[in-house]
Amino acid sequence: MRALSHIRAETFRPSSSPYNARNVIYDLHSHSRASDGALEPTALLQHAAESGVDVLAITDHDTLAAFERIDTPPGGPRLIPGIELSTSWRNIGVHIVGLNVDPASTALRRGVQQQQRSRDERARIIARRLRSAGLPDMLHAVLQIADGEPVSRPHFAVHLVNSGIVKNTKAAFRKYLGAGKPGDVRHGWASLPEVVGWIVQAGGTAVLAHPAKYRLTKTRLRALAMDFLHAGGTAIEVVCGRQSHNTTAHLATLARDLGLAASCGSDFHNGHNRWSRPGGFPPLPDDVRPVWTTWQTRSR
Repeated sequence: MRALSHIRAETFRPSSSPYNARNVIYDLHSHSRASDGALEPTALLQHAAESGVDVLAITDHDTLAAFERIDTPPGGPRLIPGIELSTSWRNIGVHIVGLNVDPASTALRRGVQQQQRSRDERARIIARRLRSAGLPDMLHAVLQIADGEPVSRPHFAVHLVNSGIVKNTKAAFRKYLGAGKPGDVRHGWASLPEVVGWIVQAGGTAVLAHPAKYRLTKTRLRALAMDFLHAGGTAIEVVCGRQSHNTTAHLATLARDLGLAASCGSDFHNGHNRWSRPGGFPPLPDDVRPVWTTWQTRSR
């Protein structure tokens, strides 16, 4: 297992590295079992290598646990320490990816603890609401499924399936956990400026994650991106998984207009979704500034 300081020392300035080439595959958004992914961190690195990824960022939801139990396999992708932090904007849940962060950062770790407390409280409320809807108390079982990692609605969905209450996780969300259902509980997340601040204090790059998934109008998405920029954010995911050419073109234009660097990633969680396999997405457009060109050299 690698020490956190060792992982941090491996960050780099791509202009002086072989990873600066356009034909190198960067996947800067992925999830392991440290949050809601299917694979252990080391297995995720191996899967990414088998998929042809050269540089991988593990960006688990509101946790840095992956970097405490990972071992980078020889010949595997170069690892970029990351995280995906939850926040809200005008009562809409949004995610901010932190790339090239220091996993040992005190500010970031305090922020993660704050997010964890929010998740724990939300889990208790979800369990209470589902119990009020006539279901058995499932908090203890869900905590066991989470196995010490941040609790989220997918953990409740897994328990609902395991207990035979629903046939699959899609049904769990449709009946109990989706929008307007008993398990649809808002988080008390930290503010957008706070979340971006934690990433910046950890020496990382704050990236507005999967902006097309928020289903905002172009005007509202630009407003979100501007508020993110004013909070200290410096990059946006121009490509996230498989998306339409029009979506990519719009996000590339937004990045150029606001002077934001461009990031890309699969948002990999498990092997069941072909649209999100590691590296399985179109390249960044030629007329945007890749986020990795902005990173600084770290002494070894």
